[in-house]
Amino acid sequence: MGMSDVQQLLSSADLTVTVDSDVAVIAMSRPAKLNALTRGMRRDLAELLRHYGDGSQARGVVITGQAKAFSAGMDLREVDGPEVDLLAEMELFNDITRAALITEVPVVAALNGIAVGGAGEMALSFDARIATAQAAISWPETSVGLTVSNAASLFLPRLAGAPRALHLIMNSARLSASQALALGLLDDIVEPDDLIPAAIRLIHQWTPPGSSTAAHLRLMRPSLRAVEAAMAREGAAVRQVQESGIAQAGIATVLAGHEK
Repeated sequence: MGMSDVQQLLSSADLTVTVDSDVAVIAMSRPAKLNALTRGMRRDLAELLRHYGDGSQARGVVITGQAKAFSAGMDLREVDGPEVDLLAEMELFNDITRAALITEVPVVAALNGIAVGGAGEMALSFDARIATAQAAISWPETSVGLTVSNAASLFLPRLAGAPRALHLIMNSARLSASQALALGLLDDIVEPDDLIPAAIRLIHQWTPPGSSTAAHLRLMRPSLRAVEAAMAREGAAVRQVQESGIAQAGIATVLAGHEK
């Protein structure tokens, strides 16, 4: 399937796909909104991970953002209102994680800027994270009445350790690239011009001809059973904050702040 055919499969025009040195590079391309993830973008990210994940068309997948941000996370304007089902919105994030975890090839996040909420959690589920010094990861959920998704309650303690993970979420932390690297949430910091090339080099390093990469990815990634259990706990939490009204109030406060 050619690149034009791939683009036609997408429901959103806010993702761009290129194949560079046998690596699929997917860019979230909504810079005016800091690459905030619409429902269509989330569905398409999962679809693209499945499309390229079998290894027949690419040695790996890189996901990055366009312009100054990696992604501002979920597009809150789509979820502002009493009729929105936040659990369904979370499931669209969860499906990205599921798709990444069943690929036969490495999935690498290339953080060119801020990764907020679900976008940062999404990156945690990938096999590696490379960033520029301008990147940052922010989890504002607690302060705005939302809860984590993407099995972040599993991945964050796995990478940073349980005590640190608790403090990061409870404090609605924002980490600079250097802080994230020190905590084990990033694997490397590179110059902006080298971000995508560095991600591609890592994938090439992990996928030499005749390698057992796919087998080791299955062995080293957490089990799908553990991931689904974490997602189920997170689903119960999001249902609780929605039923209490905390989440809707927090979303409205954030949007009101953006409009000032």
